[in-house]
Order: sequence, then C-alpha cells, then structure tokens
Amino acid sequence: MEILFTNTIPVNIEQPKPASKFIPEWYKNTRPYIESHTEKNLGMRTIKRCIPVLDSLTSGYIITCPADVMVTLKDGPDGQKYQFFQWSACNLIDFHPIEQAPQHPMAKPYQYPKFNNPWSIKTPKGYSTLFVQPFHRDSIFTILPGIVDTDMYTAPVNFPFVLNDPNFEGLISQGTPIAQVIPIKRDKWSMAIGNNKDYEAQDKVSSKLQTRFFDRYKTMFWGKKEYT
Repeated sequence: MEILFTNTIPVNIEQPKPASKFIPEWYKNTRPYIESHTEKNLGMRTIKRCIPVLDSLTSGYIITCPADVMVTLKDGPDGQKYQFFQWSACNLIDFHPIEQAPQHPMAKPYQYPKFNNPWSIKTPKGYSTLFVQPFHRDSIFTILPGIVDTDMYTAPVNFPFVLNDPNFEGLISQGTPIAQVIPIKRDKWSMAIGNNKDYEAQDKVSSKLQTRFFDRYKTMFWGKKEYT
C-alpha cells in the first residue's frame, strides 16, 4: 500500500516522514528496567518495554510545522489579554471563530487557530486517514483530531488546534511535529457481546501469557507494522 503526500505550495518545505523518525527524547532516555533491575533478576519493567506504546509512537507519518510561528500576548479591546500569532512564511495560520465549536471540551475563550497544512494526501481505495496529535509527545498545542476519506478527498486537510497554556508566549519552531497521520481501512462493523465460548478462548490467551517471563505479547501475539 502507498500513501501519497504532495506539496501544494511553491515553497521547499520539510517532507513528512515515518513516525519512527520522530521518537521523542524522553522515550529514548527511559531505561527498560527500574533503577538497577535487569531482565536477569526479573526486574520491574518500564514503559520502554511496552509494545503498544511503541506502536503508537511509530504508527503512520508525521507532518511538521513548515515555518516558525511566534506567539505573543496582547491586550484586546475588552481589556483581556489574547494570544497573537505571527508566522514567517507559507500563509501558515488561519482561524475559526469560537462560535463554530463553543462547547468543545478543548475550547478556550477565543477563536481557534488552525495550521494550514500544505500537504495533499491520497490513500488507496477504501482507506481513510486519521489525523491526531502526535502521540506521547509534550507539546505547546493540541490539534483537534479527525478522520478524512483521503482516497476520494485529496485537498490538504488543515489542523485546528488550541494552545495548552492560555498564557503561553514563545516560538513554535519550524520542524515541530504538528500531526500524526495514520491510514486506516474502512470496514462495516457491528458489535456483539461475548459468550462462554468467547470467554474460554480469551482465557486460553491469558493462560499462554503465563508461560513466559518476558516479552510475552511481543513474541506471541504482536504483528510488526511497517511505515516507510
């Protein structure tokens, strides 16, 4: 399968890359075992050994901020201080009025800023794209997640966001990850509730896990995902 990214602006900008190229420093610096514990003495493992966390960090692709964005606080006409945005290139920031989503749980008392994404995305037939805040990463902002049927809609998808600190002033640097892009297959789903037979099947999985000390999920059940 192939996901196609096309730059739609006449500026040479950093290309999207697999999320595995953006492993955060906190994760790299985390030891696999607590303190002096090791696999040899059955030490307590850390998040570094959790495959579901690794999968979330490395799934899909990362789009980065194509230019610097400076945020400063300025006085508004009502006497309140508001965050003011300036950007160096790419017509990078636009806004949505707060009235478009006044009760959203991330809403702030001002309009929603939006990253104007320069990248068009096309996926194979039957595949959509999930756009989310890059997982497990500290960030100045949080984008509002969404799903787009990018096999048919190939115009650039923009990213409304909120600043996590309403008093933040400073720089959102060029190259900052702004969105994690994960292709997903569309299927028709229905829900069911398991019975005793399903419980017994699950219990066999739990029992199998007990036969090893280490890397049980990784070696018995995990399927490696590849994004290149």
